Amino acid sequence: MIRVLFYCPVPYALAHGGQQIQIERTMAALQEAGAETEALRWWDQTQKGDIIHYFDRMPAAQVKLAQQKGIKVVMQELLSAQGSRKPSQLRVQRFVYRAVKAIVPAGLVSRFNWESYRLADACVAGTSWEAHLMSYLFDAPPRRVHVVPNGVEDVFLNSPETPRGHWLVCAATLTERKRVWEAARAAVLAQAPLWIIGKPYSENDDYAAKFLAVAKEHSQFVRYEGAVSDRARLAQIYREARGFVLLSAMESRSLSAEEAAACGCPLLLSDLPWARSTFGKHAHYCPIASPERTAAYLRKFYDATPGLPAPPKPATWADVAAQLKTIYESVMGRGNK
Repeated sequence: MIRVLFYCPVPYALAHGGQQIQIERTMAALQEAGAETEALRWWDQTQKGDIIHYFDRMPAAQVKLAQQKGIKVVMQELLSAQGSRKPSQLRVQRFVYRAVKAIVPAGLVSRFNWESYRLADACVAGTSWEAHLMSYLFDAPPRRVHVVPNGVEDVFLNSPETPRGHWLVCAATLTERKRVWEAARAAVLAQAPLWIIGKPYSENDDYAAKFLAVAKEHSQFVRYEGAVSDRARLAQIYREARGFVLLSAMESRSLSAEEAAACGCPLLLSDLPWARSTFGKHAHYCPIASPERTAAYLRKFYDATPGLPAPPKPATWADVAAQLKTIYESVMGRGNK
């Protein structure tokens, strides 16, 4: 039986969100599928494992140390920033990457850990676009890059149909990257009621305070009651929502959008590669723009939602576990090269 050690360098207590849910659900699904999983205990020199599944860019020196001990490395970094850039920006980044490697001393280049993509036994991407970027930007061998989607819990997939109300819903952390203030302002301008579900990383966050001021002043169009931790309750909210809205400035692959899709919610998403590669023609898209311009897209979506078909059902966590087991078995069956 394969034993997989999971590691995420960002403590959950500092940055809650979709990645925490992703890791927890992945571990649970793998255990049900017959794999042994546990958190990597950095202080425990007696801990044994066959594979380290690293949710970020593992330092290249650590990749080498693991492989010297016979431990395979599966690396899964969210390329939210890179995946949201324009093609011209990506070409510049690729040029700079190659120029730096050619000119800058190796000791300095090593701090970026670009080599980790070449060294890892497997790289996991959430979308085909991120898989492309891993090879295009960081020279990951294409044969070692695998696309594995997010899974969705049964509570969302099996939620009963119910009449939809008049509120759109957005589930996101109250932070600049998710653009909840911009979405709230657009909802007010469009007179399209929007329910924001989530919480800030800090109670003293200035951006969150700006959003809360809009919600308080325009409660007839912006509803805010905090986060919803009960998954069944969240599924019910999605089922009753008129549609789902997520206008992030950058994103890797939104778990909340897929949970909403599992509940049959029409989707309005920022026009970014992750969204189009995940949902294609089964979602509506809005450019990243001012609240004034966004309001027109939001109103058009609001008016259209009663006649929109439900998006296709996303994968289950069991599907995700099956794909990861195949990857694990593959890397265990061959050498590092």
